[in-house]
Amino acid sequence: MKSRTLLFATSIFGLAAPLMAAEAGHGAATTRVEHVNLFQFVAAILVFGIAFFVLSVTAWPKISKGLSERENKIRNEIEAAEKARKSADEALKDYEKSLAEARAEAQAMIDQTKAEQVRVVAEQRVKAEAEIAEMRASALTSIDAAKRAAVSDLYAEAAAIATSAASKILQREVNEADQRRIVEESIAEFTRDYARS
Repeated sequence: MKSRTLLFATSIFGLAAPLMAAEAGHGAATTRVEHVNLFQFVAAILVFGIAFFVLSVTAWPKISKGLSERENKIRNEIEAAEKARKSADEALKDYEKSLAEARAEAQAMIDQTKAEQVRVVAEQRVKAEAEIAEMRASALTSIDAAKRAAVSDLYAEAAAIATSAASKILQREVNEADQRRIVEESIAEFTRDYARS
């Protein structure tokens, strides 16, 4: 572009040179000026044509080639930048997709962990309730056995007291058969009274 401008400016200057020379020699005869001006004009045109031809054959292809190479280089750089931008956009989309997948996977893991936690808590609760029920049943069985043993001890003690009292009242010794009969009657009576309460 600069070479074209320089070539154009040189040609204009070459054409304007005879006119400037004519004005410098303004005092000469008019016919001589016209003849000199015409000669200078033709010479300037010939010099311009030769210079233009030489430049167009030698310099212009190099200039054109340089401009074309520069244009291609700029075009290639623009294409490379566009490819890099597209690649970066794709990488960003892939990253965002991977990030969304990772977030979804993490959320699924959290949800699964929460569900597992709820299941374990429910399982532990059921197990604890079963253990409590078993302990309660065992305690009730133990209490019932202790109650029966206490009642049996109480019956035996009551029988002994009753026998002692009866022997004192009767002032005689109660034999074993009498004692057994009195104990059984006392136990039966005590059981009836206990069942009513």
